[in-house]
Amino acid sequence: MQLSIIIVSYNTRDLIGICLDSIVNINDCENEIIIVDNGSNDGSADFIRNNYPCVHLIENKINRGFAAANNQALKLSKGRYAFFINPDTEFLPSTFQYMISFMDDNPHIGLAGIKMINPDGSLQESISMDYPGHGESSTELLGLKGDIAWVLGAGMVGRTELIKALGGFSEDFFVYGEDQDLCLNIRKMGYEIGYMDFVLAVHLGAQSERSSTEEDIWRKKTDAEFIFYHKHYLPTTIDRLYRSYALKAYWRIFTLNAILPFSRKKRDVQMKLSKYRIICDILRKQKETRVK
Repeated sequence: MQLSIIIVSYNTRDLIGICLDSIVNINDCENEIIIVDNGSNDGSADFIRNNYPCVHLIENKINRGFAAANNQALKLSKGRYAFFINPDTEFLPSTFQYMISFMDDNPHIGLAGIKMINPDGSLQESISMDYPGHGESSTELLGLKGDIAWVLGAGMVGRTELIKALGGFSEDFFVYGEDQDLCLNIRKMGYEIGYMDFVLAVHLGAQSERSSTEEDIWRKKTDAEFIFYHKHYLPTTIDRLYRSYALKAYWRIFTLNAILPFSRKKRDVQMKLSKYRIICDILRKQKETRVK
């Protein structure tokens, strides 16, 4: 089998059908499709089971997180390549054969991202040339192959055996950061990260987080960033990152508090204050953990 399409779904019943219809129309169920429903309570699993018999459905009783759920599907996958996509994506007319041919023709690429656009047609940022905290790193990122650091986990295809050999996604990450971590691990194995601008998908983004507040999402993203630091950077680099974060956060809290009484956009200022206070809280907890 050439391709295993892997989707992790969490309360996206209103979107998963659009995603699956675009996939089935493209490949006619020729490729393996595995969906992990991560403890949804909106009837997603029943909807998939009743309407898409060609899908291999895994039902979790609880939300195990994005990384762990992908790993569940990865263990069962039989395709030479694993294509990880989010349920809030819709594919435009193209074929997966182009994707397979690209990976076949580029054996030096271990994993590649696809071109993402917003519903209004504007380009969505889906690749990066830098890792979190790269400005403070010293020797940790030297000697890596290629220029692309990581691609968005909402749409990326990788060599199944390579990803399995790495143990799949790191389950230290619950959500956010696991795509950056996997891409870096693949580059450490001597492969490059690629980008396929001819494979196009419309991506809504953050649809599984619709019930989360801005503060909750910010905390999850910041937590993931610090997990990434501890997995890949030296203690001296982490210390520099901590100091940099702390100085910026304390200074911004001071200045935002000063302008808050005079601001016409108090909600925006309060939101920024909340974000920097979250950073301080995470830094404090990190420090307490390190002392122990």
